[in-house]
This record gives sequence, C-alpha cells and structure tokens, in this order.
Amino acid sequence: MEEKKEKYSSELRLDLASRDWVVIAAGRGKRPEMFKSSKKAESNIKKKDCPFCRIEEGTMASTAFLDGEEINLSRIGYKIPENWTTLIIPNKFPAFSPADKLEEETEGGLYQRINAIGYHDLLITKDHDKSLALLDQEKIKEVFDAYQSRYLQLKKLPYINYVSIFHNHGPSAGASQPHPHSQIIALPLIDVDLKNALLVAQKYYEENKKCLYCEMTKWELKTQKRIVFENDHFIALCPFASKAAFQTIITPKTHKAYFEEITEEEKYALAETFKQVLAKLYKGLDNPDYNFYLHTSPCGNREYDFYHWHWTIMPKTSVWAGFEIGSRMEISTIAPEKAAEYLRQQ
Repeated sequence: MEEKKEKYSSELRLDLASRDWVVIAAGRGKRPEMFKSSKKAESNIKKKDCPFCRIEEGTMASTAFLDGEEINLSRIGYKIPENWTTLIIPNKFPAFSPADKLEEETEGGLYQRINAIGYHDLLITKDHDKSLALLDQEKIKEVFDAYQSRYLQLKKLPYINYVSIFHNHGPSAGASQPHPHSQIIALPLIDVDLKNALLVAQKYYEENKKCLYCEMTKWELKTQKRIVFENDHFIALCPFASKAAFQTIITPKTHKAYFEEITEEEKYALAETFKQVLAKLYKGLDNPDYNFYLHTSPCGNREYDFYHWHWTIMPKTSVWAGFEIGSRMEISTIAPEKAAEYLRQQ
C-alpha cells in the first residue's frame, strides 16, 4: 500500500538583508494568543532599593532632559540636575572604557587582541514602574531625543567607529534591573551582523542601483500582508523571514542612511510608531520580555548611502535549543503574516 504523504506547512525563507535562512514552522506552532508570556519571576530588587531611583551622589551625567527640553549640563558641571525626566550616565560596570589610544597585539602570531576602548552609557527614564509601552508619545519621543543627542556626541570621539543603542525589557531579555533603561555603547569595531548587512546592501546597490531596504519596504506597502502599523514617515512590519515569533522591524519609508540625522517631525512619528507597536505587544502577548536595537550606518568619513537605518524589536517567545545554536538557523513557529494580523487587531 502506498504510504500517504503529508503536506507539511513548514518552509525555509531567506532573509535578504543578512542572507540567513530561517525556518517558519507554522505546522508546529500555536495560535497567536498562545504566545502570551507566562508569569515572570518577580524581581527581588524593590523600588526603594533601586539604584536608578537613587543614583549615587557624585555621578556625572552626559545628557539630560526635562519634559522634552535638553539641559545644558556644562553650566552645572555635568552634575545630575533636579527633576530630570530622561538621563544618560556612565555604566557603573562598563564593557568598554575610555583610553588614550588603541592598543593591538598578537599572541603566537595567531591570536589578535585590542583593548576594549570606548564608552558604555545607560539611558534611564524617570518612572520606575512604567516601561516604554506604558509611556505617552511625548515621553517616548524624549527617549529618541536623548539617543540622538548622545549619538552625536559619541561619533565625534577618537577611535569610535560604531554606536550601538539597545534596550532590554524583562529578565529573559537580559535586563538585570527592573527599572526601564537602555544602553548605548560606542566602540572601535563594527559588529559582525551589521558588517554583513552593509556588504549585502552595498552589493545589491551596485548590481541594481537601488536600496535593498527601500525595495523591501515598497513590496510590503504594496502587499500589506505583514504591516503592523504605519504613518507618514515609518512602517512597522513583521519581516518576511522573521527570526523570531512577532519580530518587528521599524524603518523609514523614505531612504535614510544615518539615524543621527533624524528630524523633529520624524522623531514624533517614530515615537508614535514605537508607542503603537510596544502597546500591541504589551496587550497581545501580555507584556513579553523583549530586546530592541538600532542598526544604522557606522561613524567615520566613509559614505554609506546604500544602507538604510532601522530598529528591530525581538520579543522573547521561545528559547534557542540545539538546532538553532548548532545551525544558526532560527525556527519561528508562527508565520509573520499571522503575527502581523494578530498585532494589528490589538
């Protein structure tokens, strides 16, 4: 008797920007509402003991905002001002630290090391109990004001080739403190993922005389299958080859290579987009842990007009197991089209 062949719903999809393959295993998946996060472990850090609510005396700030207005810290010796609403200070336990020069050496003519020269900052919002999903649009816009201000300061400093901005929300996303905060790291190297994305974008531009990211955005706007939210300036979508369930990309609709050149009008629109997407994730997935990060063109004198900056939001809906770790090929158990449809309804 001939064995009946089942029709499998899993498929491999190619991420055009990274050239990575991902597995969309919808046949193993759940209904969208089943991705809601289970009850998280309660943090043992109480508000009265929170180091971000009680910043140590003598801590120096690099950037501070008060209700949407940047404070001129040079006038007060870079001391933390009273009544701040968004603050950037040095990380007490930095991964990168300032140094006078870049030092390189090799071991055995084989291994290479350089000193971890750079800067490692924390961006802190005032309210201990309000994650970004619960802030109003004006307060989220203030966060982007602070990102931009500090970025413009750091990119001018010696040995800085890239500024990484990221935000961890929740214990499984690596947030060691419950008080909402982002991190900004300025470093002498460009990370591997971004370097690969730059090479792919450059190759596509040289071959097609078009921006790869703009072409993907045009297709998403035409099909409307994976869009979560859009306004005049930005589109939020679950990418075709999503690397995780409910992964969301927020990208400018028009070609923009450098995040630090964002305008006031665009920051308001970006804040609206983040507000909408984070609120939908908060409601639809029951406040999941997540990471978000910026990919933008590197610092320095080289032109990167072929690249297109964007933010990526990665909810923590699963844990990598042996296949993902061994193959570097993610398995997402919900199709991005279904994920986007579910988030639109929230």
